[in-house]
Amino acid sequence: MKNFDNVWEIVDGKAPRFAELSDYVWEVPETNYEEFRSSAAHAELLEAEGFRVTRNVANIPTAVMGEAGEGGPVIAILGEYDALPGLSQVAGLAEEKAVVEGGHGHGCGHNLLGSGSMLAAAAVKDYLKANNLPGRVRYYGCPAEEGGSSKGFMVRAGVFDDVDIAISWHPAAFVGVNNPVSLACNELNFHFSGRASHAAASPHLGRSALDAVELMNVGVNYLREHMPSTARVHYAITDTGGHAPNVVQAKASVRYLVRSRTLPELLELVARVKDVAAGAALMTGTSVRSQIVSGDANLVGNTPLEALMHNHIERVGLPPFDEADKATAAKFQQTFSQADIATSFGRFGLKVRKGVSLCDVIFPPESGDGTLVGSTDVGTVSWVVPTVQMRGATYAIGTPGHSWQLVAQGKLPAAHKGMTHAAKIMASTAVDLILKPELIAEAKADFAARLEGTPFINPIPDDVQPDIREKRDV
Repeated sequence: MKNFDNVWEIVDGKAPRFAELSDYVWEVPETNYEEFRSSAAHAELLEAEGFRVTRNVANIPTAVMGEAGEGGPVIAILGEYDALPGLSQVAGLAEEKAVVEGGHGHGCGHNLLGSGSMLAAAAVKDYLKANNLPGRVRYYGCPAEEGGSSKGFMVRAGVFDDVDIAISWHPAAFVGVNNPVSLACNELNFHFSGRASHAAASPHLGRSALDAVELMNVGVNYLREHMPSTARVHYAITDTGGHAPNVVQAKASVRYLVRSRTLPELLELVARVKDVAAGAALMTGTSVRSQIVSGDANLVGNTPLEALMHNHIERVGLPPFDEADKATAAKFQQTFSQADIATSFGRFGLKVRKGVSLCDVIFPPESGDGTLVGSTDVGTVSWVVPTVQMRGATYAIGTPGHSWQLVAQGKLPAAHKGMTHAAKIMASTAVDLILKPELIAEAKADFAARLEGTPFINPIPDDVQPDIREKRDV
């Protein structure tokens, strides 16, 4: 039996082709459920690598899955490839400059995330074949993580039902096992309907939907004092009802993103936000209709898997960044505030150190205080499959998330090195699980104990469908 060093060698041998995939996805940034070129490129490379490929997973046109191997346990490695709107940026340039004004950009590093995960899966595939081992590895190409919650729809469709363990990663400033803390969330539209009227001649006959939206926003702002300190509520007015101030607006809409630490807390907070909306409608003589768009569960941790992955991170060591990488990262750091840099260190429980531009330390498990967290649809997967996730260092310390600076670093040599480094860790973690079934049993026991007495409720109701877009000629 060959050792883990061999699977790392397989990753190194394949890395250039997957760096090309990452760069291609960076160059064609596509947002929620519009990732037609990105998903097609992933499917083509899966086929070239010899995976059995399934397209249109869960009836989502931009979701793809590749499987390899026979028998044994099923290890899933999760990838993403969606971009963010309005973050177009020239690659490698440490000053803000769009490639296309108003265009999209990979401000969360998902071009690296998908390619790195598939690289890990491809290495596991080759390792299993070379050593004639039973076991199956699957790459799941999951679109629309940025507010589209595709994994939640995929969970609802049952595509993870026979998976034993799920593994993932996310680009970051530092390397380590992800602290499994995230916020459960729901995104909802509130549509208010009133009555149009002349705002001067007959205002008493009008019923303003825009007034209802504004009163709802005020009410939710007062609600903030009376919700858990870890909860978050954000909103954006999506339809003001028109641009004529002399017309009482008969229609207006607002979109809310409600987040809380756990699924039960989320359900309670969403109900309270809906009550505020109903109150705003009552005060204005309007009616309101709410509609859930998407939702993510909070992450469920798994101590055995986290300990296993941490062990593999320590065995692989730090990414091989060189002086040129550090010098380039230092240029980007000049565009950050001191608060950006301090937050980057603090998020992983590390003390601020001056003059350090790229990751030079492995952060310990369960690091940070868990207050600066967002939401991820990986959380929904973690409620149905024992799941572990790592952070891989791909950009300068202090880089703000969802920023032009992060987009600009997405094709740098340091990004490729960090992606390959993460793939090695995920691949050897997967191989270890396949070689030692007792590790899977321990993970499943931990999973069952954590969820005992807490039934899973998918935050996406059965009647909600993904916001799938039509394919356009490009």
